[in-house]
This record gives sequence, structure tokens and C-alpha cells, in this order.
Amino acid sequence: MAEKILIVDDDLETLRLVGLMLQRQGYQIVAANNGNQGIAVAKKEKPDLIVLDVMMPDMDGYSVTKILRSDPILADIPILMFTAKSQVDDKVAGYEAGVDDYLTKPVHPVELVAHIKALLSRRKSRTSPLEPIRKGHIIGVISGKGGLGVSSVTLNLGIALFDKTNADIICAELRPGSGTWGMELGFAETQGLDTILLKKAEEITGSLIEDNLIRTTYGIRLLLASSRISDMQMDTKAIQAETLVQKLGELSQITFLDLGTGCSSVLEHIVKFCNEMIVVTESQPVAIQKTRILIDELEKRGFGKSKLLNVLIYNRVRADIQLSQPQVQEKLGHSPILVIPPAPEQAYQAATHFQPLIKVQAESLVSQQFGRLAEHFVNRIKK
Repeated sequence: MAEKILIVDDDLETLRLVGLMLQRQGYQIVAANNGNQGIAVAKKEKPDLIVLDVMMPDMDGYSVTKILRSDPILADIPILMFTAKSQVDDKVAGYEAGVDDYLTKPVHPVELVAHIKALLSRRKSRTSPLEPIRKGHIIGVISGKGGLGVSSVTLNLGIALFDKTNADIICAELRPGSGTWGMELGFAETQGLDTILLKKAEEITGSLIEDNLIRTTYGIRLLLASSRISDMQMDTKAIQAETLVQKLGELSQITFLDLGTGCSSVLEHIVKFCNEMIVVTESQPVAIQKTRILIDELEKRGFGKSKLLNVLIYNRVRADIQLSQPQVQEKLGHSPILVIPPAPEQAYQAATHFQPLIKVQAESLVSQQFGRLAEHFVNRIKK
């Protein structure tokens, strides 16, 4: 996702020219033409950097800076004061108010861009990789035993939610050596997760993650894990996994994490960054017993209390005898949010055509159920 820059200046021509120049550099631009509006836009948009004028009619740039610095949510945003006031006293006043850099007009566009890049780079380097600050909503998807469809749920729910909201969504396979999406969708390059986990924690930046995300024709972006057994050893990269999950949350509105069966040694380091959890199970006794154990562990970590816990029944195999939904609720202590029926023929067709399940037969019952499941999460999107 492009870095967002807020420009605050009462000169509309400056807003237009600087904004256009920065857009051509690949930045996302938001603008305000006075101090009060600038503060309001900063609170709403949470920009990565602010370019701020000094001389404005309602509130000068010094006052705007002091207000921004007093807000704990906005205090760390870099501020570049960009003004015609060139006296030493003016610059000192700016730095005392809390700006990070000071440039006087006019300035060559190359110099302005260089200062902006330096400030953005400095901000990335000084932000702790473990600091739990997220722009988006992180949802973990997990099961108590293998073969219950966690990967299928994560992928198809992400796509279904994009179809309904057009939101910025990332789906990530956090299972080193056990990835399936690359094979299922026909992607040749499936080393994104492994490439990131091989780095030192301090080297894991938003730009590194962006470089390893795969854009799809379904609207979402994917972080793929390889299916090589030798890569399972990276399951011990706890600090790297923490940093990765935190950064993923900063890069999208919604991040879905495929956590598999939760047997990973790094799971403890990941779940604290999740806003909520989807527990996938099926209507069979052993699966329900294993799910009950998993739910007990998640409840100890706040899920079902301070964090949301969603139980999803995904019956992938047709069975003449299975537990009823009331029986499942009684045994788990949680009411399932939805039941997805078996569709083995549709699943086979999806596999042979390298397509997500819901894109093979859009009007099928299973596709409709994924659509209903997505509606359950629509209000998580931060506009």
C-alpha cells in the first residue's frame, strides 16, 4: 500500500502542485487548506507523514504541530514544515514546536522528495518491530485438528469479503513448509513467507513484505508459504513472526492469518496481535473434542472475552450421521456463526482449474454460505 502524505497549506496552488508531484512519486495524497482542517484530516486518515505550512489564517503551523504532538495516536507522525518563512528564529520555533524537518519555499522538487523519503525511512527504523500498533483488523483462522479446511476458509472468506467491500485485504499462510495456496492457484513463486522469516527481525519492513505479497485477480493479496518439508524448521522464528504479523496489520484494512492446527511453536507470539479468531471445526465427535481443547486455550488468552471468538462448522465430507448444531453448541459452549455444507465435486473442479472454491460455481450453496460468512465481518472494515 502506498504511503500516505497529508499536505496542509492555505495556498491552493501549492496544494495542487506539491500533491501532484508527490502522487507521481507513488504516494497517496490527502490535503487540508487550514490548520483546524489539517488536524481533523490527520485524526481521520492517520497519514505516514505531514507536510505543513506555517502561515495560515485560522491557526499557524506551530500551533498545529503542538496539538498533533499532544495526541498520543498522532504524536509519532513525522512533520515536515514547508514554508516561505526562512529566518533562523522561524526555524527554531518550528523545531521547538516539534517538527522533524524544515524546508523553505521555493525548493527544487527533487530536494523536497529527498527530505520526505528520509523522514519516512527514519520513522520506519525507529518504530519497534514488536510495538502492537495496527491500522487494520487481524483475524486468525485455526482448527483443533488437521484436515478441517482452515486454508480453504481463510482464502475463500478473504475473497468473499473483498467482493462485498472492495477493501484492502491480505491473506497470509503462516505455516512454514505447509503452504497450499500456491499449488492450488497455480503460482510458481511460493517463497514469500520463507524469504521474510529468514531475515533478522529488524530487517522485516513494510516494503520487504510488500515485495513478497502476490496480487491476485480476485482483489486480495497473498503471502504464500512453501510446501517444502525442509522449510518447516523456520517454525521456530518467533520474533520474526511477531514482527511480520504486526506489519501485516499495518499494510491492510483486514488481514486473515492461516494458522493451521495451532501446533506451531510461534503461535503464542502471534495470537496476541489478533483482534479475533475463527475456529474451524466439523460436526464429528473427535473434531469437537479437539476443538473444545483449543477453545479452552484461546479463552485463556482473552478470546471469547475481550476478543471475539467465532466458531465455524465446515462439513467438507458428506456423512449420514453427525452431531446437530445444538449438540455442537452444547459441547463447545459457543454457538456456531455458520455451517458450510460439503461440496466435494465443486472442490475437485476448483483444484483442477486452479481456482478458489467460490469462484468455480458462484451460485452454489457453499459459495452463498461464504458470502453470508463475509457479511458477518463487513463491519470490521475501517473506512
